[in-house]
Amino acid sequence: MPRAAQPPSNDPKEPAQSQVVALPRSLEEEPRPSRHNLPLELTSLVGREREIAEAKKRLLADNRLFTLTGPGGCGKTRLALAVAFEVVEHFKDGVWLVELASLSDPDLVPQAVAQILSVREVQDRSITQTLSEYLGSREMLLVLDNCEHLMEGSSALAEALLRACPNLRILATSREALGIAGERAWLVPSLSLPDSQNLPPFQELACYEALQLFVERAAAVASAFELTERNAPTVAGLCQRLEGIPLAIELAAARVKVLSVEQIASRLEDSFSLLTGGSRTALPRHRTLRATIDWSHELLSQKERSLFHRLSVFSGGFTFEAAEEVCAREGIEREEVLDLLAQLVDKSLVLVEVHQDGEEARYRLLETVRQYGQERLEESGEAELVRERHAGYYLALAEESEPELREQGAWLERLGTEHDNLRAALGWALDPEDAEEPAAERAQLGLRLAAALGQGRFWGAYGLSEGLGWLESGLASTSSTSAKPARAKALNEAGYIVTWRGDYEKGVALLEQSLALFKELGDEPGVAASFFQLGLTVLHGGDHERVGVLREEAEALRRELSDRRTISHLLHFLAMAALDEDDYERAAALFEESLVLFRELGDLRGAAMCLTGMGMTALEQEDHERAAVILEKDLRVLLELRDKVAIVYGLLGVAEVASRRRQPARAARLWGAAETLGEAISFSMSPFVRAHYDYEGYLAAARLQLDEAAWQAAWAEGKAMTPEQAIEYALEPSPATPRPKDTVKLSPREVEVLTLVAKGLTDSQVADRLYLSPRTVNHHLRTIYNKLGASSRTAAVKEAVGRGLI
Repeated sequence: MPRAAQPPSNDPKEPAQSQVVALPRSLEEEPRPSRHNLPLELTSLVGREREIAEAKKRLLADNRLFTLTGPGGCGKTRLALAVAFEVVEHFKDGVWLVELASLSDPDLVPQAVAQILSVREVQDRSITQTLSEYLGSREMLLVLDNCEHLMEGSSALAEALLRACPNLRILATSREALGIAGERAWLVPSLSLPDSQNLPPFQELACYEALQLFVERAAAVASAFELTERNAPTVAGLCQRLEGIPLAIELAAARVKVLSVEQIASRLEDSFSLLTGGSRTALPRHRTLRATIDWSHELLSQKERSLFHRLSVFSGGFTFEAAEEVCAREGIEREEVLDLLAQLVDKSLVLVEVHQDGEEARYRLLETVRQYGQERLEESGEAELVRERHAGYYLALAEESEPELREQGAWLERLGTEHDNLRAALGWALDPEDAEEPAAERAQLGLRLAAALGQGRFWGAYGLSEGLGWLESGLASTSSTSAKPARAKALNEAGYIVTWRGDYEKGVALLEQSLALFKELGDEPGVAASFFQLGLTVLHGGDHERVGVLREEAEALRRELSDRRTISHLLHFLAMAALDEDDYERAAALFEESLVLFRELGDLRGAAMCLTGMGMTALEQEDHERAAVILEKDLRVLLELRDKVAIVYGLLGVAEVASRRRQPARAARLWGAAETLGEAISFSMSPFVRAHYDYEGYLAAARLQLDEAAWQAAWAEGKAMTPEQAIEYALEPSPATPRPKDTVKLSPREVEVLTLVAKGLTDSQVADRLYLSPRTVNHHLRTIYNKLGASSRTAAVKEAVGRGLI
């Protein structure tokens, strides 16, 4: 429909053409976007000052690919993270860690990097090409951690990116060099050790890194332990026998709780004697670490061993509930799992991260230890049974979340935490390494899992290409006559994904197959879901004739079906069809009717879709004030849901409202925020959206009201916002309305910790002052950083002072 030309801005909040754009005070005070995703460690890094300085020097010299090599457990990852923290300020576009340990498919390496960088996928172009274009001339450091089991994928991606991106540098960790041109490989040395033939005086022994690590870790499990003149020679000899390998030392130190240093040394010697029958071609440090883990393993009780073996099936960590479900039975009772798990934690074979803010504790095995456990699991003959239970557990979790994901963003976040385990389960079910093709039962389980995740839009948030790959693999591995409910869901989800990416023709074909299967099964909600998605695909693709045909069919189905959820979806499609036909009054009435049903069902996502449509309809009716009220309600719902797709639509709507109100800078910020979020989830703006939001028209009109520098500045400010910041900005009241008090809350203990940090105290000093452990102080700081959006102690203090929190 024709659009009226917009007069120059008369909003006193908007800058004139010659003015510099300034954010509202609330946004000026927001911290700069984080320039890294490096995790804060829960334990201290002992020593390594020389290695950090040397690695930093080499990385910042002419070595664009610098690889830290060495056996598992030598400290490659800890050293890489320490170096990465040191060089953050040298890279304008940040330092980004990509953890590869949990992957098993080399083809997923580019996908993992894209996910960390929030790079959208582009149809008909490889993700490596898209990454190369995105990185371009950016000054960035990528940290690729644990490349050794994905050498082909890691080396191919590194070479492609380094050739295409002149200012990119890569810091890799691997048990061997990647082997590409220009790489500088550096063997990570062991921790410093005293001369075994001529031990220095007792006072000097504590200066050696290996002994420092042993003493610190031993004191963590036995608080009374300390280095004395009596035990120092034994500790030194023990560290020498372990060749200064950090993981080996930590495993040995964990035994101080139940054994004397002399007993540990004696038992380790027995374990090392077993090496005489092993491979003599193995590197000495590989053999030393293997013997240390062997020794720790042999000291476990039979039940502890069994649990340890079974826990190795988890990838990327696990909860206690998951351990209980997967590992109990066959010799281990459910009520025994907790005590056995605690014993493995005490022995440093399992790591635990406990949150004091109510979040569930998570456990994990170091990758070297996990690989050892997997070998033992295979030897035990239980591997297939345990992997089947592992896959079954995550299938149940995904299927439980299906109806809830429409209502609870927390479910999507929970499944995101389990992404590595979901990927491992899908890999076992649909792509087993030990078989040419998956067994029928496995394939059906994998298809059900991929489809269940899709029903909650998991793949839209965590990787469209990966999701489509698993769905297509599952569909190809199951017959058209088996697993029909799962096939129907999978076809529906695959159609949704390809539609999302802009391939409307393929989307229609897949959704028609899904619809036919649901009709054959007599599944009313399934019919409605596929029909709804098919209708939206045709509508967004611009096939107006087909929309008319489907509208008539929807009217007939509406009269025939009785399920309220089904009817609510049909009403929503009919409203969209009416909007497409410029029948705004009918569209508004149908959206309202659908909204009532969705609210009665408690379906917040459905309600948000209706509010978005109602806002779009109000804009078409030139009633931008009513549209603003509706879209604000929409955004408040979306703030709770965290549904990224719907947030993009909502931001586009409020941006148009701002444009119509002649607030070009505000519109630019909102459009910029929508663009950033859209890129992160591979959102493709359809012809329908472009037409009914008149995106190009209103964007061009708003842009004319500012000079180019002001426009670009406002756009960049919006692109730097998180989705939550963008929604809060969109909901911000006018200057005449008092701003609500800051909603960020710090606990009394967090206030105490940050107040002492503001005075310049170190973690250890804060711990002493508050009678806490340094680890607990570190945890409090991590929580504070997350709440304030800060990435350092200084930034957190500044942000808290600015908000009046300390």
